[in-house]
Amino acid sequence: MDEAGSKGVGTGVGVVHTQTVELQLPPEGLRLKCGQHLPAVQVAYETYGALSECRDNVIFICHALTGDAHVAGRLDSADGPVGWWDEMIGPGRGIDTDFYHVVCANILGGCRGTTGPSSINPETDRPYGSAFPPLAVEDIVDVHRLLLEQLGAERVAAVIGGSFGGMQVLDWMLRYPERIGRGICVASAGSLSAQALAFDIVGRSAITGDPNWKAGDYYGTGAFPERGLALARKVGHITYLSPGMMTHKFGRDRRLNEDAPETERQTPTAFDSDFQVESYLEHQGAKFVQRFDANSYLHITRAMDEYEIAANYGSIEEAFEQIRAKVLIIALSEDWLFPPEQSWEIARALLHDGKAVSYCRLHAPHGHDAFLIDIEHMSEVVRAFLPWVSSGGSIKAAPPTTHRGDARRREFELIATMVPPEARVLDLGCGGGELLTHLRDNRQTTGMGVDIDIGHLIRCVDDGHNMFQVDMDAGLGMIPDDSYDCAILSQTIQVIHKPLLVLREMLRVAPEAIVSFPNFANWAHRVQLALGRMPKGGALPYEWHDTPNIHLFTLLDFKDLCRREGFGIRDIVCLPENRINAALIHLGCRNLGANRVLVRLTRDPNAPAGTHRA
Repeated sequence: MDEAGSKGVGTGVGVVHTQTVELQLPPEGLRLKCGQHLPAVQVAYETYGALSECRDNVIFICHALTGDAHVAGRLDSADGPVGWWDEMIGPGRGIDTDFYHVVCANILGGCRGTTGPSSINPETDRPYGSAFPPLAVEDIVDVHRLLLEQLGAERVAAVIGGSFGGMQVLDWMLRYPERIGRGICVASAGSLSAQALAFDIVGRSAITGDPNWKAGDYYGTGAFPERGLALARKVGHITYLSPGMMTHKFGRDRRLNEDAPETERQTPTAFDSDFQVESYLEHQGAKFVQRFDANSYLHITRAMDEYEIAANYGSIEEAFEQIRAKVLIIALSEDWLFPPEQSWEIARALLHDGKAVSYCRLHAPHGHDAFLIDIEHMSEVVRAFLPWVSSGGSIKAAPPTTHRGDARRREFELIATMVPPEARVLDLGCGGGELLTHLRDNRQTTGMGVDIDIGHLIRCVDDGHNMFQVDMDAGLGMIPDDSYDCAILSQTIQVIHKPLLVLREMLRVAPEAIVSFPNFANWAHRVQLALGRMPKGGALPYEWHDTPNIHLFTLLDFKDLCRREGFGIRDIVCLPENRINAALIHLGCRNLGANRVLVRLTRDPNAPAGTHRA
């Protein structure tokens, strides 16, 4: 929800300057969602990287609650303030300014250069104060749309935002679907939870309860509702860190009051404490009132509270039907302000509507602010997802996965013969997406990968595939029935904990499933067992102590399972790795000769079986 500032060195895009522009509005001014009008609107913004001749490389960044346009570089001088997402933006970084023209602007209602309650009302020549009209997220997005049009960008390659910025991203994609190529929504939601609403309500009460607030007309009085705004900031900051990080940073440690900076010392009362966490909150509150306006905080938090996609469109699924952009949803593991479940809800609704969506859940011990502070994988994921643009060619590809030999390649070729052209394919345990790429290139398929590994997600997304980073053992409940023509589980069933659950789910989401696995009954494995050793080699390349395989079974075991479950078997392909194995299969000893097995399943137990093939 907040943008506390990056800890980077600010060398990516160098020294930058904030610019301002007056929007070109109709004579009646800017019409707001509430029905009122603003006669004039000024917008403060910053840009980085060159705009391409085709104007196809614009990336717009939506900032969060108390952020501003200064997202990267050093402001005005070599030792000026560092942008709040500086580590993400610049040459060679997640949002690479060698390729992209990046724009970030202050939001309407703020106090960092864009028209807000502290701005001069041209109709009265005095600050708006209490006369500033109520705002909505839609108003904030409309101002940014007008800004981009005025800058010559009718369409944007991507819109990116975290927290409250993520809400703006959702609104962009919902109301201007034809203008957005891709959307990246980080640690956000379609509406605030009751808990988040409660924190905002308490924060606003702290401000409006301060005698110096004067119903919003404190400008020019020589007073400012500092105590109320500082208290609101303290309440908000509690939500930005995870409980674990709060314990790690502060615990129950204490400090002496005389150790605090003189500017932060207050006259002690009988109820003051000397806990470190109190010192931290006092520091954050004192720092905040120096840079932010109380009325802006009231208006922006209210706009955030009132935003509710489901209420505006009937349901979140109905709303997302009109989205055309390719979407990336990023959840943060330890975020309790916008918990991962809310990001999951967005991703699941998009998938339900058949949209091109990828989802990942990043390990984020810092909590909600992790997307500003702890971006080890954030940068890689964003970089992989962003589109190619004519001005810069392609993003440097992620390193390929280790080559796994002719046997794996042969398996891919056989799977391709079982998959109809232009089919919708779900690849479970997809790794880096090599099979998805093979099927796309050779059978013109579309589809999605599922894998738990973040490195696999980065490679898969980098190659243009949609992917969900989830644990298959928890089921595939996010995928509606019959969403795909074929589900594939290639060399993965032996490493998952609940293989039967996954097989059932595969035949729920697709009428056919293709499963491949190493055959533990191969003669070479039997010989090693007879000699008193665990099998190693061929399709079982691991030592017993470091193998990922937790289920070792044979072709006959798998066929028995299919009979018991009522799965139809359309085809079985036995894959040898040498001439002896091939000869055994040719003689009908398939369970003895097969190193790997490929089985095509169907829901119909009476489906005509195909031939056993080698």
